[in-house]
Amino acid sequence: MNKVLLVDDDVELSAMLAEYLEQEGFVAQRVHDGASGVQQALSGDFDIVVLDVMMPRLNGVEALRQIRAHSRLPVLMLTARGDDIDRILGLELGADDYVPKPCTPRELVARLRAILRRGQSSDAPAGQLAGDGSLQAGALQLWPARLTAHWYGQPLALTGSEFRLLEMLARHAGQIVSKQQLSEVALGRPLARFDRSIDVHISSIRQKLAAGSDGSSWIQTVRGQGYQLIRAPE
Repeated sequence: MNKVLLVDDDVELSAMLAEYLEQEGFVAQRVHDGASGVQQALSGDFDIVVLDVMMPRLNGVEALRQIRAHSRLPVLMLTARGDDIDRILGLELGADDYVPKPCTPRELVARLRAILRRGQSSDAPAGQLAGDGSLQAGALQLWPARLTAHWYGQPLALTGSEFRLLEMLARHAGQIVSKQQLSEVALGRPLARFDRSIDVHISSIRQKLAAGSDGSSWIQTVRGQGYQLIRAPE
């Protein structure tokens, strides 16, 4: 069973969510402040963290920053409905996804399962894999089964969501992939109206790949259509 760490200062809400998660086959543990959340998240005892933004002692954004400094453990953020600043900042710092509060337990479980499923297997269309199970697109090499990536031979630090997005683009290198496709495959959910999650994740990946020698990005935006990965020469 997957172990979920719930980090939320709303005791009543987290108790209700924990009860629902356990009915759905998860093991849930609760803590009620950010500092305790970071400590538990880095213990190695959990498969995923649900992290509220507004908390005492250490808010969720700073807690996420500390978790990401040491771990790639999947993190789902709980944000105030309509609070785009916290939402975008969380994604930029490496959150795998977010759910606006108030949320239904059913929606939370669906998002958790989508993130965990992405970490266990690839839902991307089949592509040409080498004998070692790697996928190569120019200077980019990915090992989907291990969620490992190299760029010009150097390890590339990616969150689970970033890896799945880059994998999808690599499997279709030189072709346009729509944001709807990227959301369904990499995030495990349809693209919602005004949802900027894909854009924020792509921006983070671009920074990690760095700009090309002419100042252009290896991931091109095709206005009104989506994104495409340009094969970087090896």
